[in-house]
Amino acid sequence: MNDKALATSAAISGHVAVVGAGAMGRGIALVAASAGHTVLLFDAIAGTADKARTQLGRDLDRLVERGRITVDEARARLARIVPAAGLDDLRDVSLVIEAVVEDMSIKRDLFQQLESLVAPDAVLATNTSSLSITGLACELRYPGRFAGMHFFNPAPVLPLVEIVHGASTDRSVIAQLQATAVAWGKTPVVCGSSPGFIVNRVARPFYGEAMRALEEGAATPATIDALMRESGGFRMGPFELTDLIGQDVNYSVTESVYKAFHEDPRYRPCAVQQELVLAGHLGRKSGRGFYQYGDAAPAPEIDTAPAAPMPVRLQVFGRLGPAQPLVAMAGAAGVVVTCHDGPGHMDIDGLKLCLSDGRLATERAATEGPVALLDLALDYTNASRLGLAFADQVPDTMRATAIGLLQGMNKQVCIVDDVPGMVVMRTVAMLINEAVDAVYRKVANEADIETAMLRGVNYPLGLLDWLQRIGANHVLTVVQNLDRIHGDGRYRASPLLRRKAALASAHQ
Repeated sequence: MNDKALATSAAISGHVAVVGAGAMGRGIALVAASAGHTVLLFDAIAGTADKARTQLGRDLDRLVERGRITVDEARARLARIVPAAGLDDLRDVSLVIEAVVEDMSIKRDLFQQLESLVAPDAVLATNTSSLSITGLACELRYPGRFAGMHFFNPAPVLPLVEIVHGASTDRSVIAQLQATAVAWGKTPVVCGSSPGFIVNRVARPFYGEAMRALEEGAATPATIDALMRESGGFRMGPFELTDLIGQDVNYSVTESVYKAFHEDPRYRPCAVQQELVLAGHLGRKSGRGFYQYGDAAPAPEIDTAPAAPMPVRLQVFGRLGPAQPLVAMAGAAGVVVTCHDGPGHMDIDGLKLCLSDGRLATERAATEGPVALLDLALDYTNASRLGLAFADQVPDTMRATAIGLLQGMNKQVCIVDDVPGMVVMRTVAMLINEAVDAVYRKVANEADIETAMLRGVNYPLGLLDWLQRIGANHVLTVVQNLDRIHGDGRYRASPLLRRKAALASAHQ
């Protein structure tokens, strides 16, 4: 919906009910109360809503201490949150948002009860992160007023809300929920009822590819996390982030999306994460996940290459795509650079240094001579760390020249084992492929997918913008090479990615 249409849509007024007083439910209640609504907070477990209100009082006190709100504002917000004794207390609300356990049958039963209580024009919304909106609404008498309103945790802090329509949802209800999210200070995006919606679908490769790279022996968790942060530009690496989320929670979402897609290999959970969950190593909350936590826990060690001598000369052939800034940086570091026509790569005393395209360095060296591969960086100029992979045929003396070249540009270097696509490149290529495929399958439009990944999970760049920066042909080549090497159907390219690559080729 365009901005003009959204502006004319009326936000929901009147009382709001939140069913489920756990961390997410009480966060949503605070968002609605902060926007001026009286919020009836209900939980099936007696006393839980009262405890949630007490916790919200403490949360508001902390905001007062930090100078974020006044004492009067805190009192007013808390006064608008009213624990409900039973579902009957919710009869007069205009909007119900459900935030109970992720169980289809429990949610269906709840909404059937709510439908018999609330007014015919009251909107029913679920905060589910992955269950089918169509499936949840299928037994309702009036499924047109039912939709998803998926907040992200912590709801008072994170701006994104996914507004999800099922097969029967009225368009006016979607517009009303969009306007309500805006009135509550949130950023709404609209999507269809596809497994994982936008964020939990598109983000799966961020976790899955890192875990597969770990299983393949590419590098340690700390090294992979460091590359994703300091080269890829992500705020947190995938292993530290899943430890923060909870390995059980992250694994459950992955498994839910996998089953919802009828066990499509693209979403298959990873054995390494399953082992953590089975062992009870759930991350920060259990004191151990991929890392250990606590006062005596050792600091994670990043495998950084030792200092090596910088080469004197560098030959550059053609353009290096997103890695082109390295040419000027080498010159500024005192390396004598000569440029030639030809396929894009650097030559350091006979060692061919190329941007990863998904092939193995060892595979390429069989026909191209000694090869080193450079991992992707969001911004090669400002990245503090870069990944390198070497063909098995490359001697130690040549390895040192490539390491020294990057170190001479003030980059720390991590050596990644020769696995397909390395670390950042394979992850970003698969994230892009997933985002493009969500557009192709009409899950959401390009603008909402970009917004969702920027505002929902704080990616450093919109994935479709990243596609333009890398080049559709290169991304397609990476995905195709991953598919050729693995051959399990996980790495198949989206038809829309193929179209975008063909269009880019036609314009060259």
